[in-house]
Amino acid sequence: MREIRLRALAKINLALDVLGKREDGYHEVRMVMQTLNIFDKLNVRVTREPGIRIVTNLSYLPVNENNLVYKAARMMMEEFEILEGLSIDLYKYIPVAAGMAGGSSDAAAVIFAMNKLFRLGLTLDKMMDRGVKIGADVPYCLMRGTALAEGIGERLTRLPACPPCFVLVAKPPVNVSTKFVYGNLKADELTYHPDVDGFIEAMAAGDFYGMADLMGNVLETVTVPAYPVIDQLKQFMLEHGAIGAMMSGSGPTVFGLYTDLTAAKQTFYELKKSRMAAVVYLSDVYNVTY
Repeated sequence: MREIRLRALAKINLALDVLGKREDGYHEVRMVMQTLNIFDKLNVRVTREPGIRIVTNLSYLPVNENNLVYKAARMMMEEFEILEGLSIDLYKYIPVAAGMAGGSSDAAAVIFAMNKLFRLGLTLDKMMDRGVKIGADVPYCLMRGTALAEGIGERLTRLPACPPCFVLVAKPPVNVSTKFVYGNLKADELTYHPDVDGFIEAMAAGDFYGMADLMGNVLETVTVPAYPVIDQLKQFMLEHGAIGAMMSGSGPTVFGLYTDLTAAKQTFYELKKSRMAAVVYLSDVYNVTY
């Protein structure tokens, strides 16, 4: 095998709590993660010429060590003393700087691809152990599906699949730095924490309205005041049939959960016409693994 084509799936956080800041500067989190049928495409080829070559459809994306794809490829090459090169065509469709783990998912795809291409024999757990060195979301992006993430996001427990539903995703015309959000989060002063365990129970029971009541993301306390359009998008979705709406990750992407496809489609078209959203997708929850 000299070439492999992969889809790197986007994720949303169905619930996100921050328990506090650790001595190492990272934050202790509890999150329910879910992959969507929204994806980047990667074509990874082995080349005789050493080195890493990345070509992408977005001119502003770095194609050097500032790209998580490059970092993941270099990490694997150095550890396993791979002398051949890699050529990676990266087609980005997941919004950038959107709280949907697009870069982490791309890095996870490269780790998976290299394990296959070079017959490294790594188990999923071993790939995840390496992925966390690139970023906290990378292990989950290798696991995919529905999962509880704890620690800094690297301790994962697979959960029963989220019941089938439609997910409307809208990214406003702003980019948000994860560093900015966590840097301004007063974790020790939070007065509200979502009931993550209750959410998991409602999800396992297929109780959509119970899920909606228990959805929560403490990072909204930072991102929403800085970018009010996030709350506007949430309210728009709730007023147009969503059973629940929330910011994903550190934002600014907002998603709404729908059980009515007609309502979801109508809201999709309304948002496409509005100035609130730069990018709009209509997807479903997606539990396909690599």
